[in-house]
Amino acid sequence: MAYLDHAATTPMLPEALDAYVATAREVGNASSLHGPGRHARRRVEESRERIAAMLGARPSEVIFTSGGTESDNLAVKGMYWARRDGGRNRVLAGAVEHHAVLDTVQWLADHEGAEVVWLPVDATGRVRPEAAAAALDDAVALVTVMWANNEVGTVQPVAELAALAAARGVPLHTDAIQAVGHVPVDFAASGAASLTVTGHKLGGPQGVGALLLGRDVPCTPLMHGGGQERDVRSGTLDVPAIVSFAVAVEHAVKGQEQEAHRLSALRDELVERVLAVVPDAVLNGPRPGDPDAPARLPGNAHFGFPGCEGDALLLLLDAQDIAVSTGSACSAGVAQPSHVLLAMGADPLAARSSLRFTLGHTSTGADIDQLIAALPAAVDRARRAAPSR
Repeated sequence: MAYLDHAATTPMLPEALDAYVATAREVGNASSLHGPGRHARRRVEESRERIAAMLGARPSEVIFTSGGTESDNLAVKGMYWARRDGGRNRVLAGAVEHHAVLDTVQWLADHEGAEVVWLPVDATGRVRPEAAAAALDDAVALVTVMWANNEVGTVQPVAELAALAAARGVPLHTDAIQAVGHVPVDFAASGAASLTVTGHKLGGPQGVGALLLGRDVPCTPLMHGGGQERDVRSGTLDVPAIVSFAVAVEHAVKGQEQEAHRLSALRDELVERVLAVVPDAVLNGPRPGDPDAPARLPGNAHFGFPGCEGDALLLLLDAQDIAVSTGSACSAGVAQPSHVLLAMGADPLAARSSLRFTLGHTSTGADIDQLIAALPAAVDRARRAAPSR
């Protein structure tokens, strides 16, 4: 199979898998006081230190969770609840956020009295700092803008946005799930108050992630129980997953620059060859190499194929053992236009004609060869099968 959906999940690194299996053979609850419990706790704290060192954080700022969705919910809801007293009931959120943030913010509006301002983006998917500056006032509880977009790969000006928010005394949360291991990510240098990362996007296991939360940032917990993780996230810690996660983070961050160079070259080849065999395909998001465009994730290529239904094209490629995506895996199977592309100014028909190709640590030129061999016929068949408009 040509696996071109690494943004949904990427295969576990051998080092991370070995660490998981070895730790899973051990016994011990990290909250227990006996020897096995203390050993498990040591494993957790060593992992916490490794992740903190790789992401520019203090170990005390690393809070382990079950993954990105929980981390985003904890940050957005928890920070909002902790700050809404005193009339702070507004949330500023990027219009192209992942649904883990998008739906959480909407839930606060529907059930908790939040007033939401959706920050607009330009045609490349970049949040406009001037729009954030204009919306910031004393009623804002928090700002949330992702580090890099999961669909079109646009890297956001997080440090600039965090500085604007901090000048008004407002914390900024950033979903960095797609960014870590692909572009440089430094929590302290970014100025963000909280940041989310998950294991399965960078070669670790599914079901584990972290919220980096500044030491002085108030955050009301979603769950109550044993008081683990600074009393912000209760629950028995998954020690094997945490150890494996730390190994994956360290491997991905240490090799980030070299891997980004490799993937950028593969991505540029993919873009060039897709446009050669389907000349009317439209590259969505920043154009690689354009000095006036924002940065783009090195392994991301997102195209519109006029006259096609994205879901139909996906299934035609899947039948040829080529795995791609119409966008976020969390919305797979939902026949509606991408909210990201709509926010970027695409019309609904164009937004439904798109496919995302994402590369990762197992990607090679052979994957691109397989895609290019199958794509023209798949596009032609999808166009013939599309309903008349």
